[in-house]
Amino acid sequence: MRRVLALCLFVAAAGHLSAAPERTHDITPADYAGVNTITEIALSPDGKQVAYTLATWDKKGDKRATELWVVDTDGKGKPKQLTTDRANDRHPKWSADGKAVFVLANRKGKAQVWKVPLDGAPEAVTSAKGGVIGYDYAPKADAVFYTVDDTVTDKGDFLELREKFAKIEYGHNKRTVSKLLRIDPKEEPREVLANGRYIREFAVTADGKRIALVSALDDTVIRSEGESRVDVWEDGKVTTPPTDVYRAKAASPYAWLEGLAWNPAGTRFAFCAIHDAYPAEVIIGEWGGGTWTTGRMNRTKLVGPERSEGWVHVHGYGSPLQWTGNDALSYLHERAGQVNLRTYVLKDGATHVPPPDYQEATVEYAVHFAATPPLRAVIAGSQNGLPVLKVQVKATGEPETLVDPNPHTADWKFPSVKHVTWKAPDGTEIGGPLELPYGWKKGDKPLPLVVAIHGGPTTSSPNDLRFDPHNGRLYFAAAGYAVLCPNYRGSTGYGDKFVTDLIGNENDVDVKDILAGIEHLIKEGVADPERVAVMGWSNGGYLTNCLITLKDPPVKIKAASSGAGILDTVAEWGFNDEPAYPVVFKKGTPWEQPEIYKKTSPTYGLGNVTTPTLIHVGGNDDRCPPGHSRMLYRALKEYKNVPTQLCVYPNQPHGLGALSFRTAKMEWDLAWFDKYLNKK
Repeated sequence: MRRVLALCLFVAAAGHLSAAPERTHDITPADYAGVNTITEIALSPDGKQVAYTLATWDKKGDKRATELWVVDTDGKGKPKQLTTDRANDRHPKWSADGKAVFVLANRKGKAQVWKVPLDGAPEAVTSAKGGVIGYDYAPKADAVFYTVDDTVTDKGDFLELREKFAKIEYGHNKRTVSKLLRIDPKEEPREVLANGRYIREFAVTADGKRIALVSALDDTVIRSEGESRVDVWEDGKVTTPPTDVYRAKAASPYAWLEGLAWNPAGTRFAFCAIHDAYPAEVIIGEWGGGTWTTGRMNRTKLVGPERSEGWVHVHGYGSPLQWTGNDALSYLHERAGQVNLRTYVLKDGATHVPPPDYQEATVEYAVHFAATPPLRAVIAGSQNGLPVLKVQVKATGEPETLVDPNPHTADWKFPSVKHVTWKAPDGTEIGGPLELPYGWKKGDKPLPLVVAIHGGPTTSSPNDLRFDPHNGRLYFAAAGYAVLCPNYRGSTGYGDKFVTDLIGNENDVDVKDILAGIEHLIKEGVADPERVAVMGWSNGGYLTNCLITLKDPPVKIKAASSGAGILDTVAEWGFNDEPAYPVVFKKGTPWEQPEIYKKTSPTYGLGNVTTPTLIHVGGNDDRCPPGHSRMLYRALKEYKNVPTQLCVYPNQPHGLGALSFRTAKMEWDLAWFDKYLNKK
């Protein structure tokens, strides 16, 4: 089976395909198990090869795992699979000599760093007893740096009592922290840093002399989202560059920090500060005059051909960052459902945009550059097929497909995808992808409509083909439904004000935006007004709950699928693992803003529900705990006598991981909507 996959990948890469086959295959949830995904990429030092990790599903093991591959960037060679043992190889980094690739993998139980030669078997680099949490590689020093977990107990009152009854789980005093170690060739690991803090992420300069660290007091989310900081280690000393730009003086002090990257000289670093309710920012640290300074990337100044955009949005919850020189930084820019590469040049204090004729009808997931020769590799999705690996040699040229991990989908009846817009009641323009069944055209009979609402909410639904069990993408359109993916107020890619308009206005402007989208499709003859359903996961589940609890909605919602949705926002603040989220959106704590918490809670509208509602949630979901879903189920089943079903997926976190559970969710969704929308 592995040989067959490799051959298919090669044929697609080599460009030897004949005319596209006729699309005859009807897509079903069972097809999801055959979808392969390129998750990470890394160009070799000489730019002649790209390493990538390919995720495939294992039906017997009921899980997905990644394995390591390499392919020549000239498109002439056959992709080569370097690992075959489903050890979940991830975070590929080339060795300095270009003869091997480092990865983090669970090859013998716990995660360790492995060195995978291009012509040999994987070699263990680390042997940490509890496993490795994160790693980086310094090519000029040929050294691997890695972190492991440790535990510390803080001293204080009642220490003796805590030790006497040690089997009790206490709320605090015992913390998970990190140790950072370094290992050089043919040497034993040596400790670099153990300062009683938890290192969530780190990046090492090419020479290994400086390390940037995102650290917090412990490993909990509550510490990370508001108290983490970026430190710099050098010569055994830790310095904290100014934090005001992403904390005290930021739009919100509750930023997630991620995506650390050093410039080649090791004099500048960059990272993303991701804010709930506000656009993400790129923060740049710079060494000069014997001290570190920090500043925010200018998102409003552009250099290049005339464009209508006067701002940029850093993609989603953050962007992979890479320095393309000592004063130029690449990141992913988002606009109206498209995600594309941009380069920020420090000397100009501005983002450089490509020529106006450069096609950007793609959604880019990851980009990696090689300096010599100038080259970039990209994982890119489009409206015509599932994501592929591309390479681009010329800065102004179109990227060319190097590897298609899903050549078997050439005969699939993919839905069409296009970005549509409509007006909200207050006149604001709203947009989002619309999926339509294969072959459907304007003037055909109106379709049953599924409104598939994205989570976040500070993210968006992109304009590409994606098979997404959580958010209703592909499998509903393949079954004959129109699928609207509204980027309601609070979504990214439509301007800063569009994002911040949601603060204090949840369960209000977002709901109105979505309803206006439904009415627009009904008016356009796309949607049947008698067959409208809503669904979503996470914040999409929350908005599903908001929609079904409306009194006298302008559109009758005939069926709903609420996935991991919040029902009560006071409980959200009290039980979720990220309490800063409701504090930001509700402008304070429950005792400071009780009216906003009540207004934003669907709980108080449960008496209005008549919509048959299917409910999904992971049994171990800390982000949107099962209590919300159980409360919704209790109200509908025991008090309202509304058709409902609760599906709790054992041991699953906020996102379902098992193949069987993802498949079950899709089949339940389809069966539920087919029944209650009376689809013919």
